[in-house]
Amino acid sequence: MSDTKTADSSPQARRNNATDGRAVRNQGEAGSQGSQVGRRLKIKHLLGLEGVCAEDISRILQTAESFKEVLDRPIKKVPPLRGQTVVNLFYEPSTRTRISFELAEKRLSADVVNFTAATSSVKKGESLRDTVKNILAMKTDVVVIRHPSPGAPHFLTRATDAIIVNAGDGAHEHPTQGLLDIYTLWEHWRTFENKRVLIVGDVVHSRVARSNIWGLLTMGARVGICGPATLIPSSFSELGVDVFTNIDAALDGGVDAINVLRIQRERQSSAFLPSLREYSRLFGIDSERAKSVRPGGMIMHPGPMNRGVEITSDVADGEMSVILDQVTNGVAVRMAVLYLLCGGQTSATREGE
Repeated sequence: MSDTKTADSSPQARRNNATDGRAVRNQGEAGSQGSQVGRRLKIKHLLGLEGVCAEDISRILQTAESFKEVLDRPIKKVPPLRGQTVVNLFYEPSTRTRISFELAEKRLSADVVNFTAATSSVKKGESLRDTVKNILAMKTDVVVIRHPSPGAPHFLTRATDAIIVNAGDGAHEHPTQGLLDIYTLWEHWRTFENKRVLIVGDVVHSRVARSNIWGLLTMGARVGICGPATLIPSSFSELGVDVFTNIDAALDGGVDAINVLRIQRERQSSAFLPSLREYSRLFGIDSERAKSVRPGGMIMHPGPMNRGVEITSDVADGEMSVILDQVTNGVAVRMAVLYLLCGGQTSATREGE
């Protein structure tokens, strides 16, 4: 098709993708060949999904499934992180992610400290390094950080000995959102082989898109991205994804899931789009376009939604929508990430006394 470009990734990238795909297939469906719950991850920090192996992602998915069962209990609390202190260091506004992390930490019995830049010494000129060093001097164990600058979590790994979890750094990555999206798909499919996932919207500004792309490719899915040319990074053609600038071409032949990204209204002054109305007409996911989702498929959105812009209300609230499932799964996935990064040695789901 003239308006689609299938990425010609480098030979090394193709070898890496093939190796990851074989790893997933050799495991079978994640979890089918013996439980990996409670084993340590190969990574020390969660900074992004780029470079995270299929084995670690599968381990997180399995552990999240165990923790999701905990969330349905009358007493939604287990003791693995008792005695551990977690600091939520947020330099950007957040509702869903911050609440989700805080709930995950408290469900694991951790001691939780919340930090907001707007009411801290940052306003007096204190640097990120000094802020974190002062917090760690109080004997904290884990730092969950959201920061507007890409690479801020990586910087902290060189400045501290604490475990660092990236809750979103600029337009770089949002790994726990990527993991909860992947978990939501895995919960229904149990395998990513022969599955086609389309990511639609403002990809250029989206840390969610980047984490989803890296994670889905590692797990063996076929990934496509679609949006106006102004919102598609030119470099993404090198990642091994299918790139579209026409939604109907992207949906041709059917997809197994559509992940709809938020159009970031605050960036409209930069003239990335002629108007939101035109975007909705050309790229919005409505009931007609939703028919291209195959049986058993899903429609997702990381939130917050602009109803009537990137997605219509009937689709967002329809039978194929798993948007609220994503929110629920976010707590379980973040519990799994924190538990495994902190060692994963005690029983994951044993109730506290």
